[in-house]
Amino acid sequence: MKRRNFLLQAGIFSTSAIAAIGTNAIVARSASDNSNQKRLIVIFLRGAVDGLNVVVPYSETAYYQARPKIAIPQPGKEGGVLDLDGRFGLHPALNSLMPLWQQSNLAFVHACGSPDPTRSHFDAQYYMESGIPGTKKTGDGWMNRLLGTISNKTPIQAVSVGETIPQILHGRMSVASLPSGQRGNNSLSLDRPQVGAAFDRLYSGNDSLSQTYQEGRMARQAIMKDLDNEMKMANNGAPLPDAFARDAQRLARLMVKDPKVELGFMAVGGWDTHVNQGGSQGQLAQRLKKLAEGLAAMVQTLGPIYQNTAIVVMSEFGRTVQENGNGGTDHGHGNVMWVLGGKVRGGKVYGEWPGLATAQLYQNRDLAIATDFRDVISAVLERHLQVDQKTLSHVLPSYTPTQKIALI
Repeated sequence: MKRRNFLLQAGIFSTSAIAAIGTNAIVARSASDNSNQKRLIVIFLRGAVDGLNVVVPYSETAYYQARPKIAIPQPGKEGGVLDLDGRFGLHPALNSLMPLWQQSNLAFVHACGSPDPTRSHFDAQYYMESGIPGTKKTGDGWMNRLLGTISNKTPIQAVSVGETIPQILHGRMSVASLPSGQRGNNSLSLDRPQVGAAFDRLYSGNDSLSQTYQEGRMARQAIMKDLDNEMKMANNGAPLPDAFARDAQRLARLMVKDPKVELGFMAVGGWDTHVNQGGSQGQLAQRLKKLAEGLAAMVQTLGPIYQNTAIVVMSEFGRTVQENGNGGTDHGHGNVMWVLGGKVRGGKVYGEWPGLATAQLYQNRDLAIATDFRDVISAVLERHLQVDQKTLSHVLPSYTPTQKIALI
């Protein structure tokens, strides 16, 4: 087996890192311990979650007229929304997040999204992860470009939960990968002392491939050590209720244990609800409940470092205002973004609300976009990570600010 293929199949490094080693390999070194280190976690809801049933505009008659079967009732009614501000309400399945709202640690930005009109899941996700809507050949993601501006040259500074490195973290900077679910604890042949020692000798040089191996080896050892410690924390012997909560808690524990982990990414699927979406109960409600429980577990596990952490939840686009004939919704446009964190100015629904009357809709069918998703990202980068305008222009190169959102 070629040495390059071994690194990929061993699972210790990403394809993008291997591809980039010719000019961008670095020798890994540890960052200094800093308990006040700023952290950023991005959670992508793949499949286009129905933002109108997440943060419900319950004061709009048009909402209930368009959704006779799947609308969430007004506050105080059976299965009704959890009132946020007298205009909007939270889906009742998200009740485990209400304490964060009440503590002003949770905010929403409604009528938000990508200005590109595509209704293709693949293209829309690509644009939001690259940070350059409308351009299909960007190559790298905005989180990887961000990593390049803040990097301390450590192999686990950015961690992606999942089998492959997503577009948002694809690029020249090295990224550690943590398999989701129980696979995250599976051992590799490389973990066997004799095998590991043999490859350590083989890749002990200063050439680019050896340096990439050394980075990947360090990342693997650091992550597996933290996961081993996690397994000893039994949570009273009871497993968490679903895979997302387990993965969210695992990522949070890595960040707590190792201040070198500054950026995290997770993706959660299952939001393409064309059929039998449900209202207060049903398919969407069940998934939202698990999502909320996972986020609550993440916040609890982050503990003291939550004060220096920002969590952004996003999805590629929203769904149609009108429910379809199958009790679901189709691909739409405007959506809602979530921002959580210890320094977030929460307890507020941000963004201009365009309304749901037919004349106010995008192409007479969708919630219009009043806030570019990059306005939200830039607010987090500027106010939380303290990036300057030059850095912001590098991370979001085609972005021209349309408004300032005082989220943090």
